[in-house]
Parts: sequence; structure tokens; C-alpha cells
Amino acid sequence: MVEKSKEHVLNETLASSMSYEDYIKLVAHKVATNLSTGPNQGDDYINYTKLNDARMRRLDKTIKITEALDSAAKNYNRKVTWLILTESWCGDAAQSMPVFHKLEQLNPNITIKVALRDENIETMQHFLTNGTMSIPKLIVIDDATNKVIAEWGPRPTLATKFVADYKALHGTLTPQLKQELQMWYTKDRGASIMEDALSLLKD
Repeated sequence: MVEKSKEHVLNETLASSMSYEDYIKLVAHKVATNLSTGPNQGDDYINYTKLNDARMRRLDKTIKITEALDSAAKNYNRKVTWLILTESWCGDAAQSMPVFHKLEQLNPNITIKVALRDENIETMQHFLTNGTMSIPKLIVIDDATNKVIAEWGPRPTLATKFVADYKALHGTLTPQLKQELQMWYTKDRGASIMEDALSLLKD
């Protein structure tokens, strides 16, 4: 069997991807039917999906983009697609995706497409983080050349350090970490994600 190229699997994923608005509708449907995306339908995954549905809807209404990021987004001239690989139960995705959506709304050159990781394993394998299929993973594709020009994820730089420091202290990532990480996101108010997003808007 011939292995598909990175470009080939990316194009397949893009062809079956959805808009951010349709992803929000999908998550809401999962909540209404007491399900999660992906193969794992355990109670934890379903509860995380419910939390993330509420979190994304709240952030869509309340997130305020910094002046620097607003300016960078409005002045971005390259036409790109931001493909986000995720699942409804992913807490990190719920924190970052509303920020990226705001940038899409500021500039028609930026188009967000969302694809479910577990339906796109071949693509995910090309964008691992330390050998793992960590999500969310944002892949920036130049529309003119169809080339990947940047990647981001699964967390903002400061949150990545927070998790690494926690693991160094405790030896493993515990359930308590998820609670502490969400508290970190609440206090941060999207500032770290927006700081990282600035680097994605530099030609």
C-alpha cells in the first residue's frame, strides 16, 4: 500500500472540514444528545464536551482582542487557511478557538476550517507534538501555494511551560492538573493565546 503524502492527506482533511460556526453547532448537537465527538463516549468526555460548549459560547461573546492583535489581523495580506484539528472534549481547544475565530472575523484573508482529529489520524500523524497526537493543532496553509507555513498548539507558550513545570514537580499529569490549567486560562483571559497569535500573523 502506497503511503499518502502530507499534502495529499491535508487536502483530504480540508475537503471534509467544517467552518467554526458548523463546529459550534456540532458540539451543541453532541451536548443535546448526551454524546461527545470521537470514539470514546465515557462520562468524562461527555461532561468535558458540555463544559466546552458553554465555555466557547461565553468566550465568543466576551473575548476582547488586544489592539496589537487587532491591528495585525486587519493588516494581514496573505490569504491563508487555518486548519484546526480538535475534538469536542478538548479543554485547550475551547479556550483558543474563540480567539482564532475573532481573527477570522477581522480579515477575509483568514479562513478557519475545523476537522475532528480521530477522523483524520493520517493527517494528525504529520503534526505530532513530542510524538503525541495532542490537540488542538492549528495548521496554517498558504492558499496560493497550498504549503504549510506555520503550526501552533496544543497550548499557548506560557501554558505549555505551566504543564511542563507541573509534570516536573509531580512526575505525571494528574486529573488535578486539568482543574488548575482551566484556572490558569481563566486568569490569563486569552492574553497568552493572543500573544502567540501575533507570531502567526507575521509574513
